[in-house]
Amino acid sequence: MTDATPSAPPSDAPEPRDAGCLRDAGRPRGAGPALLALAMGGFTIGTTEFATMGLLSDIATDLGTSIPTAGHAITAYAVGVVVGAPLLTVAAARVPRKTLLLALMAFYTLGNLFSATAGSIETLVAGRFLAGLPHGAFFGVGAAVGAAVAGPGRRGRAVATMMAGLTIANVVGVPLSTFAGQQLGWRAAFVVVGALGLVTLLALWRLIPAGAGNEDTSVRRELGALRNGPLWTGFVGAAIGFGGMFAVYSYVEPTVTRVTGLASGAVPLVLAIFGVGMTVGTVLGGRLADRSVMRTVYLGFVSTGAMLALFALTGQHPVPAVLSLFLLGVTSQILGLSLQTRLMDLSPSAPSLGAALCHSALNVGNANGAFLGGLVIAAGWGYLAPAWTGVVLTVAGLTIILVAGRRPAGVVVATLPDDAHAPSAAVAPPR
Repeated sequence: MTDATPSAPPSDAPEPRDAGCLRDAGRPRGAGPALLALAMGGFTIGTTEFATMGLLSDIATDLGTSIPTAGHAITAYAVGVVVGAPLLTVAAARVPRKTLLLALMAFYTLGNLFSATAGSIETLVAGRFLAGLPHGAFFGVGAAVGAAVAGPGRRGRAVATMMAGLTIANVVGVPLSTFAGQQLGWRAAFVVVGALGLVTLLALWRLIPAGAGNEDTSVRRELGALRNGPLWTGFVGAAIGFGGMFAVYSYVEPTVTRVTGLASGAVPLVLAIFGVGMTVGTVLGGRLADRSVMRTVYLGFVSTGAMLALFALTGQHPVPAVLSLFLLGVTSQILGLSLQTRLMDLSPSAPSLGAALCHSALNVGNANGAFLGGLVIAAGWGYLAPAWTGVVLTVAGLTIILVAGRRPAGVVVATLPDDAHAPSAAVAPPR
């Protein structure tokens, strides 16, 4: 999935007491290197998550299967994220955070190396599922660790720094790994990511403080967030609505080569252009969400649906097709960022689980989009049909959010007490 970068502080929340003092607090020594190590993790995970989408034709040809069937590898990864994010986060609630980060990255590295050895589509699907399991838990735990090493008043910026690795991956890592896969075989992309995982392991071991993020961690605390009804409504809306983008992006490589008419060598450039759009969307989405999270969510849904329709109408023409993909990168990141910010606002008492659930929701969208996009292609409706499928998913997600928004329910928002690093809950009406 493409996963999104949260902004800080939550826009729907009143400014916490003594927030000005917290913002002026100096960042603890060693925070910069630790955040760099976490960003490296984001870069590594983001590179392999999306590289598969640029290599579907190569994978299908080598394994002797169809492109829609090869797309099951994308779905399997997303399902792994959905399953692993809450399960591993809760199950390992008592494990020291640094130890858990190392274990998750080691598991992730092995999953990618196993994928590189796949001799059949079934084995590749299994490998992608295994590689997806630690994805959401890594970002959930990493968000808590990043907030801890940065100190009070810098939590949002710390999480944004870690998540920047995902954005950079879409601009640099995904195009380069796709190019490597095209030149050396698709397995090379997973080997490269495995090597990146080993480098990230070393960085995490050397740069993350031993006790970072260990405060107030318990299974009960993490599970408490699951009783929040609005959190689950947001989860469902995000899981369905964000699938619209993935219905198109999962099959972008065969679409731009077989329908748009671009050469296969142009695919890395198209992916890079999409990544630049995501970067622009991150900047715009952060500023808009600081003003109003919910208005930004609505804007993200509407604009993403519009860009999906534009791609469906212009996909046969190179310039407008690439332009619409760039704009889809912008709007989908605005949507993903605002949805993630909203979900994190709704789970202040369990930061690791809340952040992990964000990635679960977006990757349910990944799985839905890839699966449904593959279905309409396999049905013979053409490679532009997933874009219309995406429009339907986006409208459905927006409808869920709008209906839920009419209910007179409060929103749980986070404040930071003077005497603790753990957030406490307050209730404010959504804006």
